[in-house]
Amino acid sequence: MSVMLSRQDRQELVAENATLLEVEDNGVKISTLFEEPKVVDGVKVARIDFLAGKVILTTN
Repeated sequence: MSVMLSRQDRQELVAENATLLEVEDNGVKISTLFEEPKVVDGVKVARIDFLAGKVILTTN
């Protein structure tokens, strides 16, 4: 799945081929196949579109 961050009127790609998404107290931790996990602070999961293969994050 692709992980996108929605800010104002645009979306930016945060991660491609996400294998695991963990909600943490301060944000979201994203794991992929070939990269180290990264934490995106100050965001929450707004929507998951399984058909399009996208997770949309928004700022808190």
